Parts: sequence; structure tokens; C-alpha cells
Amino acid sequence: MKPGIHPEYRPVVFQDAATGDAFLTRSTTTSDRTIEWSDGNTYPLVLVDISAWSHPFWTGTRRIMDTAGQVEKFRRRYGRREAGGAR
Repeated sequence: MKPGIHPEYRPVVFQDAATGDAFLTRSTTTSDRTIEWSDGNTYPLVLVDISAWSHPFWTGTRRIMDTAGQVEKFRRRYGRREAGGAR
């Protein structure tokens, strides 16, 4: 690796904004916020909107989306295209 062109790779804490769960890993991301970790050291803190602790796929809580309502809204707005019609 060329010296001086790569960002600093260091320990960083990522925290889920929804659940408050956090994990320590290494990253090149930067942050102005810090957190004191259980080992007594202070690390940069990066808040994430979603992680494995709050993602619907991993938690098993799935939201039912109103896809029928969205399709009807689209058809009202743009009309219904006839099959085999001009494109």
C-alpha cells in the first residue's frame, strides 16, 4: 500500500438508533461523537438507522404493505394500459 493515501482504519462503535444496541468493529468512517466502551476506552460513535437488531428480516417482524392501494393509486394517476396496444 502506498503511504499517506489511505484513510485511517481504526476501532469504531456502531449503534442502532432504534434499539440502542451497539457493537465495536474497525472502520475508516469518521464521526464527531464519541462513546466510552466497556473496556474503558473512548471510541468514535456512528449511529445507524437499521442493523441486525432492528431489521425486519432478522427480527421476524414484517410490515404488511398496502400494495393494492399503491397499485390503484398508480392506475388512477396514469390510467390502465391495454394489452397489445401501441407502445
